Amino acid sequence: MVEKATGIRGAGLGLRRSFIESVVADPPGSVDFYEVAPENWMRMGGRNGRLFRSLTERLPFVCHGLTLSLGGPTPLDESFLTELKAFLQLHGISLYSEHLSYCSDQGHLYDLLPIPFTAEAVGYVAERIRRVQDILERRIAIENVSYYAAPGREMDELDFLNAVLAEADCDLLLDINNIYVNSVNHGYDPLTFLLGLPPERIVYAHMAGHYVQAPDFLVDTHGAPIIDPVWKLLDTAYEAFGTFPTLLERDFNIPPLAELLDEVAAIRSLQQRVAEPALRRHG
Repeated sequence: MVEKATGIRGAGLGLRRSFIESVVADPPGSVDFYEVAPENWMRMGGRNGRLFRSLTERLPFVCHGLTLSLGGPTPLDESFLTELKAFLQLHGISLYSEHLSYCSDQGHLYDLLPIPFTAEAVGYVAERIRRVQDILERRIAIENVSYYAAPGREMDELDFLNAVLAEADCDLLLDINNIYVNSVNHGYDPLTFLLGLPPERIVYAHMAGHYVQAPDFLVDTHGAPIIDPVWKLLDTAYEAFGTFPTLLERDFNIPPLAELLDEVAAIRSLQQRVAEPALRRHG
């Protein structure tokens, strides 16, 4: 398994308040790490705050941000970053990631909007990522996002993503479902996109489901089970790059915890199946 200095490995699950008490009472052995949006927990007090702290004291966590708006037109919220840094330190969380998108302009827009695929935008967002890393005093990871329009496009999505990673010198949170969704919506080959990514920058991956609006229009909802083509894409990624930590996201239509754990177990099973031949070759 490809591992970096993130404190995570194996198969993970996005922690939701609807099942936090079950996790605290009996942490599932199939889950190696958890992910939370820091905005939802930084100022959380009371019972949920205590439950969360009891988990971070004994289990590995990562943070996946929602509101930093890396590509936005307004200045970075540095007071938020200062608060975030203290939160990460308090809970011993070594990895923070954000979306390669923007979501604010003099107020939050409550959606992830596409950054224009231009050389100017590469320089702009890379500078902002470097500033975030300076304030947090750590590398961050950016996530390839789903998008439904490409205003002002001057380069391909893959070229844009790789240019930002290189110029910002940051890591990649690889969202497998977003590759598949974008490939259907924008008519490109998902394998070509996947294999064009720099594997040395992948720190972990997201797996999720989506909504089929039409055969040629998918919506990234995180509200359904993972479908076979997305599983196959993850399999290809493991075969090409080696296995890496991978997390299940489910934000809507959240089923009983046991159903989520079945998908986490499927991630772990795939990791083990791919890793075993590699271990035999090097044994």
